[in-house]
Amino acid sequence: MWAHLGWQDIKQRYRRSVIGPLWITISMAVTCTALGLLYSQLFNQQLSVHLPYLAVGFIIWGFIGNCINEGSEVFISNEGLIKQLPAPVTIHVLRLLWRQVLFFAHNLVVYFVLLLIFPKPLTLLSLLAIPAFAVLALNGAWVILVVGTISTRFRDIPPVTQSVVQLMFFMTPIVWNYDEFKTNSNPAIAERAQLAEINPFMHFLEIIRQPMLGSPIAWHHWLVVGVITVVGWALALVVLRNYRSRVSYWV
Repeated sequence: MWAHLGWQDIKQRYRRSVIGPLWITISMAVTCTALGLLYSQLFNQQLSVHLPYLAVGFIIWGFIGNCINEGSEVFISNEGLIKQLPAPVTIHVLRLLWRQVLFFAHNLVVYFVLLLIFPKPLTLLSLLAIPAFAVLALNGAWVILVVGTISTRFRDIPPVTQSVVQLMFFMTPIVWNYDEFKTNSNPAIAERAQLAEINPFMHFLEIIRQPMLGSPIAWHHWLVVGVITVVGWALALVVLRNYRSRVSYWV
């Protein structure tokens, strides 16, 4: 049911459109190209290196940011269904998650085009991107559930969430290269770049981006992600057990 609803969301959004969901890919391609051209010049980096780095980061961030932003309103926006349909609240969580997975799949077209233009040294380790995305989606589910439940009770949370996500976009190595900043000859810049290690979003980015770009795998990112996954799902199960019956009253 949730898979059908998620697919219908996309069809409804692009109803009567000539090229339909391809607008998702076109929009992502234009944005990545514009930002890549700009920031490669600002940071004095080769376009062949920086554009794929930025594009992959932007594609992954699109999934993360949308899960958080739309997740904060997942129950509020489905008020009618929740009140009329006696279904588990997890259906709405999985519906949103599936929709974001479909958006992510559309945006991967940009990545494959860039691979043709700027080939990368991919190896068997590059296949790690697949389980890495599965782990990201698993975390997306608990984030949607927790943030959505809290936002349903406290309606001031969604705008706060959107502001935080926008801020974290600039603090996460998406348009700027973490490795380049970390090895910068200026000690102040290198020291501040290392602060990115305390940013949980960076670790989720890197477990996918490193294999997709054929970069060496830094396994400590997987360790951090594993801890966050366990703690996050423990929190989500507590929220689900104690508050799932109240969601229909809060909306």
